[in-house]
Amino acid sequence: MSSPAQKRFGVQMVSALLLLLLSLSGCSSMDVIVANNINALNGTTVTIPCTFTSCYKIDPTKFAMNWTYQESLNDTEEMFMTYYRKKGMVPLRSDRFGERVMFTGNLDKNDLSITLSDVQLEDEGIYNCYVRNPPDRIQGHGVIQLNVVTELPPPRDSTIAVAIGASVGGALALLILSMVVVKCLRRHQKQELISEEKMEEEGKLEAEAVAEEGTKHVHPLPKML
Repeated sequence: MSSPAQKRFGVQMVSALLLLLLSLSGCSSMDVIVANNINALNGTTVTIPCTFTSCYKIDPTKFAMNWTYQESLNDTEEMFMTYYRKKGMVPLRSDRFGERVMFTGNLDKNDLSITLSDVQLEDEGIYNCYVRNPPDRIQGHGVIQLNVVTELPPPRDSTIAVAIGASVGGALALLILSMVVVKCLRRHQKQELISEEKMEEEGKLEAEAVAEEGTKHVHPLPKML
């Protein structure tokens, strides 16, 4: 599992690239970038990333942002973090999270990520990242499904895959080699056949030439009186 710092760095890099592309090509609306599914190990700390792109810089007097939690799509959303003009991003009192959630993003970089420590099984659910950045008229919304697991899946054993790949590669190489050998043999046989036909033809021509030469040197018999 990647560390929170690595995940945060990856999200920031993606956000920076998107901002650069938008600045070069022009932009028309807000986009929110999130990871659709995140797996967290029970008892560990996990970062839930959320960044956004916008045509406009953040105006602290107009900017608005909320983080909410819901157990499923049919449950009521519980707000646990919001943005205040003077205080910035502030965690709200929550019986579910207590003091385990904190803002770890960077508003100057449009990063709204949060970090949840001592992850519990009850933390599994849907996390919503809402963003409003006037004069953008569209409210951004990102949805993240957090899955809490009790153990990490075992690493994939690549030995079998490597063995299969090697076998297939060896068989393919043998097949190619066989095709090359057969092709070379056929070409050699063809060349031998052509050589034999050529020699036979040359022999016929030589015999005909000798016969013709012999005919030229034969003297006619004298007439009998």
